[in-house]
Amino acid sequence: MPFIYRNLFLTPHDSEESLPAFLAAKLSVPLSAIKNVVIIRKGIDARKKPHIKIVYTLSFSADTSVQARLATDPSLEWLDEIVPQSPQRLQSLQRIVIVGSGPAGLFAALRLAEYGLAATIVERGEPVEQRALSVQRFWKDGTLDPESNVQFGEGGAGTFSDGKLTCRSKDLTVPWVLDKLAAFGAQPEIRYLAKPHIGTDRLRTVISAIRRELQNKGFLFRFSSRMTNMSITHGNISAVIVNDAEEIPCDHLILASGHSARDTFELLERLNILLQRKPFAMGLRVEHPQELINATQYGRQRPPNLPAADYALAWNSSSSGRSAYSFCMCPGGVVVGGSSEAGGVVTNGMSGQMRNSPYANSALVVNVREDDFDGPGPLAGVRLQQRWERQAFASGGGGYRAPAQNLLGFLGLPGKGAVKTSYRPGIRETELETVLPPFIIDTLREGIADFGRKLRGFVTVEATLIGIESRTSSPVRILRDSSFESVSVKGLYPAGEGAGYAGGIMSAALDGIKVADSIAGRLGNDAPGKTFEHGVTEKKA
Repeated sequence: MPFIYRNLFLTPHDSEESLPAFLAAKLSVPLSAIKNVVIIRKGIDARKKPHIKIVYTLSFSADTSVQARLATDPSLEWLDEIVPQSPQRLQSLQRIVIVGSGPAGLFAALRLAEYGLAATIVERGEPVEQRALSVQRFWKDGTLDPESNVQFGEGGAGTFSDGKLTCRSKDLTVPWVLDKLAAFGAQPEIRYLAKPHIGTDRLRTVISAIRRELQNKGFLFRFSSRMTNMSITHGNISAVIVNDAEEIPCDHLILASGHSARDTFELLERLNILLQRKPFAMGLRVEHPQELINATQYGRQRPPNLPAADYALAWNSSSSGRSAYSFCMCPGGVVVGGSSEAGGVVTNGMSGQMRNSPYANSALVVNVREDDFDGPGPLAGVRLQQRWERQAFASGGGGYRAPAQNLLGFLGLPGKGAVKTSYRPGIRETELETVLPPFIIDTLREGIADFGRKLRGFVTVEATLIGIESRTSSPVRILRDSSFESVSVKGLYPAGEGAGYAGGIMSAALDGIKVADSIAGRLGNDAPGKTFEHGVTEKKA
């Protein structure tokens, strides 16, 4: 029977090939008695710098000569595997349309394919190969395509990011998502790393592979097709209108349009589909030399076999109740323009698979409450974002250059240095206190001072702040019921980040899967989510 051993420690100088030998020594059994060692979790313990530990959880089987003794070893658990069940195959004449090809839309499609169903996928942007060219052109000379950019296009906003796959969910579907990503070309180790990521470069090839698989299963992709209206008949969705010209009939619409599809929010409001304003966060990007972060986190120059170091920081104000925290940290990455509307500047962080840029960057953001919004109504948070994105554009001097300032200058400290940044399409050095609301600026200044106490070297003349980070999450939620269906229109299924039910690649993918299960449950005889199971459960030996 398979066993689990937790908390096996190696140093950064040890080879993973030695894991079976270390495990055998811990269990006091011959190396020949240990079989089929598999890493199921790998993390880094850097609390006692510079003595870094790599921490493993392993599964393994054992020779019959030692099985009886190991079965009573209190340091071990045994693994009870759930055999994945094939989903119920469905046949239906019901027409399914998916709007948006980000993680929610693509994984809803992959799940539908498991049931033998197909759909039309409507995407306002370009296929990822052409989209990458449009994005590169924007970063080079500030030529913005409002329909295909960092926010819009095949793969969604996460395509031009670090490709993080962190997820707090214990849903047994998580391993299924990771297995799918690995099968389509992601690194196999995403299945077990404590902080898995794909990287923007490799993620693009994964997305292309998913598209080809779905096309082989009968899915139709409609690129450069923006949803401009919906037809609703007797309270039921009946069609999607694209580009103000073409009608695509549908009985089930999965709306996974992303957190930046502001025209979609406006359409839903006009159609009296119930929306709710939602808090979010805004702030700035900070950029440091990666070597500085490595030395701070590891206590010395980065040891071999360790990745570029990251960090997570948070501070709460006892007086205002505000929080400042790091968000979407990109080790070995770059800061890039993420604008999707004319006349607005948005920043984002991005890393490749190797995370080998000389820079580390992170968003430093402050919580924005509903009482901070610009007036009443469900889209007041959107208006707040737009107002400050336009202010950042003006402060950057046009051309989608971002306003930037040395960190010490922002804090009013002596020793102001040069403004160095990887940001594209370019920067303009200016005072950042004018590019965000005063409550955000004040909270950031206090929070950054605290970060400097928690992370030695964080407050340094080598750091640069770039503005603004405004698309941390959707400021809108499209209300739905327990079956994931809109409370306003039958057959409409809001999904993912844009609908206000996810934050990141993994949670958006999981939400899309739940929506697909709900639709399949209605088309079949089984209850939603009951048709197949994935993953493992663990029991004490």
